[in-house]
Amino acid sequence: MTRGSPALSPFSLRVLLGRIAHEWETRRRIFDLPASRFFDASAAPDLSVRFLGRPAATPLGPASGPHTQLAENIVLAWLAGARIVELKTVQVLDELEISRPCIDMETVGYNVEWSQELAIGRSLEEYVKAWMIIEILRGWDELRPFIGLDPGPHIFDISVGYDLAGISSEAVAAYLDGIVDARETIERLRPEIPEPFAAWRDHSFPTRIAGSVTLSTFHGCPPDEIGSISRHLMTRHGLDVVVKLNPTLLGFERVADILSGELGYDEIRLRRSDFEADLAFPRALQLIDELDAFARDHGRRFGIKLTNTLVVANHRGFLPDDPMYLSGPPLHVLSTTLLGELHRALPGRLAVVDQDGSIEVSFSAGVTKRNVPIMAGLGMAPISVCSDLLKPGGYGRLRAMLAALAGALSEAGCADLAAWRSHQQGLAVAAGHADQIAACVAALHDPAHNGDYTRAGTAQLPRRVDHVLEPWGCVACNLCVTVCPNDAFFRLPTPDGMEVPGDHQYLLFAELCNECGNCMVFCPEEGDPAAVKPALFLDPDRFALGDRPGFLLTGSDGRIRVSVSPGPVRGSDVGRLTEILNAAEGLPVDPRDLAPARPTRGPRRG
Repeated sequence: MTRGSPALSPFSLRVLLGRIAHEWETRRRIFDLPASRFFDASAAPDLSVRFLGRPAATPLGPASGPHTQLAENIVLAWLAGARIVELKTVQVLDELEISRPCIDMETVGYNVEWSQELAIGRSLEEYVKAWMIIEILRGWDELRPFIGLDPGPHIFDISVGYDLAGISSEAVAAYLDGIVDARETIERLRPEIPEPFAAWRDHSFPTRIAGSVTLSTFHGCPPDEIGSISRHLMTRHGLDVVVKLNPTLLGFERVADILSGELGYDEIRLRRSDFEADLAFPRALQLIDELDAFARDHGRRFGIKLTNTLVVANHRGFLPDDPMYLSGPPLHVLSTTLLGELHRALPGRLAVVDQDGSIEVSFSAGVTKRNVPIMAGLGMAPISVCSDLLKPGGYGRLRAMLAALAGALSEAGCADLAAWRSHQQGLAVAAGHADQIAACVAALHDPAHNGDYTRAGTAQLPRRVDHVLEPWGCVACNLCVTVCPNDAFFRLPTPDGMEVPGDHQYLLFAELCNECGNCMVFCPEEGDPAAVKPALFLDPDRFALGDRPGFLLTGSDGRIRVSVSPGPVRGSDVGRLTEILNAAEGLPVDPRDLAPARPTRGPRRG
């Protein structure tokens, strides 16, 4: 299954905005997300929070990972209600060869992906494009009935790694400077704004994309190195800093007992050496003390994030690398348990529950619709999501989480999150617990209440049918569209009278597919949708690389022309695609945004 990672080729700002306008006009969707999945803040109680002193309309957002690498992914999260977005980790090594597949969400969650797949300059451009698109959509009259008159403030939080040498390098320093002051990139991109949004060509876009950074370090990074990086980011770049902590802080024996003894994950193999090399709990407390004091002395804010993924041995064989990294429900129990330990060890210091501590706490571990109200009641922000967005429903699951949170507040008669925290705290104390954190931890370790987090509770496998996946026609479950973190897949109606199976056909934008494997995990049929379904290229130069068979789309007189690469395709495929893509609900990209048709001999080889 191991494959080298294909190069991601992000779409230009012109193509992205053109697609938004064209897709909205033809099917009331944006990047395949239907308007019914957009979040309207005006229809909910006040869910606003402050993160490191900055306001955000909701506490929810995607964690640094596959959902925060491309501009359209970030826009999708925002449309669904995310208001604190942790951008994908950027590091100095930006020419990585990542083995594929890299994501395994069949039951809980494992991955072997660890950094951005784009060059540092491309990452900067993607984040600025996302920032500009969201600014445009905030004021687009077409969306007001679906997102409200005021969708509220949002925050971009940078993520960088993994050591001081890389973070202080010229390349990463330029990236950070370009995020703090994005004027140059904005001015360079401004002329790409297409005609449907011409009014925004002279718009005064905010130029400060982010004011905070979440630091991600390798397992085993020395505490002095973590401290040096944090101080460098505060002083050299003027950023508030959140340090991501590892679940290994609980110690080998306790983690093993929770995973195997309490939750039943006896197949997960921990490596004692990973714990021995990692930051120990007493030193972590000292480090938190040191950085909190340093931040206050320098007019900055400091926080911690719970938690990074848990490094484990590869026992499944689906992913090609060893070790791999555990996420999802079992990590939720570990991370919440660690929160309880830190809360006891740092009394009054953490800004959680009803405390006004100086150390803010964000959370990212197995967040779901069911536990979002609980996490919000603990006072953490942001509450970041990754694994759950990789399951059927995709980005739309964010809106469902916010609906669950809003429903909980309304049912309790709470007008805002502050009232909700007080309400939850009162219930916890009345039940005999010290506070809401203690109540939450106790429930997660109680067999009568923690079934969603156990091996038995997460054992259900994705649905399967006894049929080999084919290029045309399938069970039409739409799962490949919703579970793809890159929004590479889309579906189009089969034209009347076309002799192919299925009411809809599933296609993918080849430039956006990095073969992560998630569509293959959830596809009910036997096969890999990323390899079987027709792959469409919009960029002639990317198509010419010839690293995967597919079809080049070009524009001519308002119509789409299809050219085919050498490979396992039939002549009839070109005719079918041409008819499907030129139908009323055809290609979601405006044909005028395609490269002009030109003679081609197909991709280069060798």
